[in-house]
Amino acid sequence: MSMDIGKIGTDMGAAFLKSLKDKAPDIEAYAKSEGVKMAQCLATIESLIVAGTISEDEAKLQLDIQKQAVRAILLTIKGLGVLAVEEAINAALGVVKDVVNSTLGFDLIK
Repeated sequence: MSMDIGKIGTDMGAAFLKSLKDKAPDIEAYAKSEGVKMAQCLATIESLIVAGTISEDEAKLQLDIQKQAVRAILLTIKGLGVLAVEEAINAALGVVKDVVNSTLGFDLIK
């Protein structure tokens, strides 16, 4: 079973937006963009796992790298602090956790 990356990106973008909208009203474009980037990262991880190119530990490292990139982007937005950004990343990953972990067959997202 393959992940629906379009839906995952949309869901993650919506979670980013919901979590950050009151703190940074102009966040919508960033929220959608970062949701798509995280979804693309998850798709890449899926294809590399299926191909046997990376291990579970390497997949987790890839996700951590993407989370760091999202964190760096969102922290440049006026009004957003570290806690708000962490909550947004956790919210975005939370909405796709079950489908991603189920598709991969291991707990990539905790």
